[in-house]
Amino acid sequence: MGPQEPSPLVPTGSYWYRPVRMGSMTLYCRVVATPDGPFTVIASADAVLASGWTADPDFLLVRLRLSGTAFDIDLHPYPDISSDPESNCLDQALAAVSAYYQGDGTPAQQVPTHQPATAFHTAVRRALHDIAYGHRIAYAELAAAAGHPRAVRAAATVCSHNNTALFIPCHRVVRRDGTPGGFLYGTAIKQSLLTREAESQIRFSVVFRK
Repeated sequence: MGPQEPSPLVPTGSYWYRPVRMGSMTLYCRVVATPDGPFTVIASADAVLASGWTADPDFLLVRLRLSGTAFDIDLHPYPDISSDPESNCLDQALAAVSAYYQGDGTPAQQVPTHQPATAFHTAVRRALHDIAYGHRIAYAELAAAAGHPRAVRAAATVCSHNNTALFIPCHRVVRRDGTPGGFLYGTAIKQSLLTREAESQIRFSVVFRK
C-alpha cells in the first residue's frame, strides 16, 4: 500500500484583528487543516507575525505579546478574506503551506516574516531561514552558522521563541545525536515534518535519476 496523498487544506476559520494602538494596521488570520493538524497564520499586509500548528489564534497572540509585540486586539468575524487586497501576505503564506504539504518547501521560505529581534536573534533566524528543505542541522551547527559558535544554548532558545513556525524552519534543528529535540508544537509533529521532507527528497531524487 503506497503513501496516502496529503489531505487538502480546508479553511476552518477566518478572522481579522484590529490593533488598538497600531494606527490603521490590520492583522489577518486564518486556520487551515493540514495532515499534521490545524495550522494558524496571523499576518499583516506585509509579513507573517505568527504561525504554528494550533487551532487557537489566541495562543499565538499571547506569544506575540510575550515577544514584545505590544498591542491590544479586538476579535471580529471576517467572512471573506479574499475581498481585501491588503491580505495578500496571508494569501501567500497559505499558498506556501499548501505547497509544503505537496512536497515543495521553497515557497514557505519566500514568505516575509517579522519578529522583534536583537542582532543575535536576527543572525540566528537568518541561519534558520537558510536551512534547505529536507536538510537538518544540530544546535551547535546553528550557532556556528549564526557567527556565534559558543552560544549553542542561546541559539536553541531563539528556536524555542520562534513565532513563525514553518516559515522560519526551526523544526530542522535537531540534537547532536540526530534525535528531534524539543518543539513547541510537540515532538510528534516535528518528527512528522522531518520525515515528510526526507521522504519527499528521496522521491525527488528517484524521479530525477529516471
